[in-house]
Amino acid sequence: MMTKFLSAFLAFLLLALPVAAQQEPVFTLNVNVDLVEVHVSVVDGSDRPVGNLTKENFRLMEDRVLQNISVFKHEDIPVSLGLVIDNSRSIEPRKQRLDSAAVSFVRKSNPEDEIFIVHFDDRAWLARDFTANVPELIETLASVKPYGQTAIYDAIILALDHMEHAANTKKAILLVTDGVDNVSRHALGETIEAIKRSRVAIFPVGLLSLSGGLKAEESLIRIAEASGGRAYFPENVEQARMVMERVARDLREQYTLGYFPTNPQHDGAWRSVRVDVIPPAAFPPGFKLIANYRHGYYGPKK
Repeated sequence: MMTKFLSAFLAFLLLALPVAAQQEPVFTLNVNVDLVEVHVSVVDGSDRPVGNLTKENFRLMEDRVLQNISVFKHEDIPVSLGLVIDNSRSIEPRKQRLDSAAVSFVRKSNPEDEIFIVHFDDRAWLARDFTANVPELIETLASVKPYGQTAIYDAIILALDHMEHAANTKKAILLVTDGVDNVSRHALGETIEAIKRSRVAIFPVGLLSLSGGLKAEESLIRIAEASGGRAYFPENVEQARMVMERVARDLREQYTLGYFPTNPQHDGAWRSVRVDVIPPAAFPPGFKLIANYRHGYYGPKK
């Protein structure tokens, strides 16, 4: 009797399963991993930051094709930061004051930022891994003695490589130096290519001497422009402190524009990006707004 009951029950289950399968809907989640984010700093003609803009004040184009801005944020979001600090012999008279300026930059940044330090002289090395602990950063900055020459390009590439371990999607490097690269194993062109392949904005602060200053200035400008950052050339340490604090402020006030490119190709080719800022109607006629951002990226590749 029990055997007949079990057989009938199993037969019922076999008949019911297809029906249940038909009744239960199947949900699939499609995630588009091609979202591109562009971080934009906006200033007026007097180089003052401009806030309170909306999505309608921005027009974004990729390879001259207008894109739909799907994500718009103007928030103080955490950043993964790299302090890339010159430790060459020539920095020695200003080292303590520049270290203090770098600490001021950290204190003006978002408290939730994670920060690492790369020092460079004849070589470049990771002096402190990602941390939000300010006393640890102060200790690391003070722990080295100036020595040797200036391996800027090696330091940048090391910092870009270390950014692969960053926890935040927004990434930036503050580069502090007083001279021209004279000992790196990597060349400027190789460094620029590495920058273009990264998603890291670089902000060089160059306290440059008359000797080699023009050459150094040109290379630092190229580095900044390739990354979507901006180069600064203060005349003294106090101006350098003010510049670093400004970079910290600008990072906290950037606009984030996100879009899904209309170009469906996954060929790894370079794509140019252009952002135009349209002043609000309430602004005076002819009011000029200037956007600073990364002007392109390498597309996805299969």
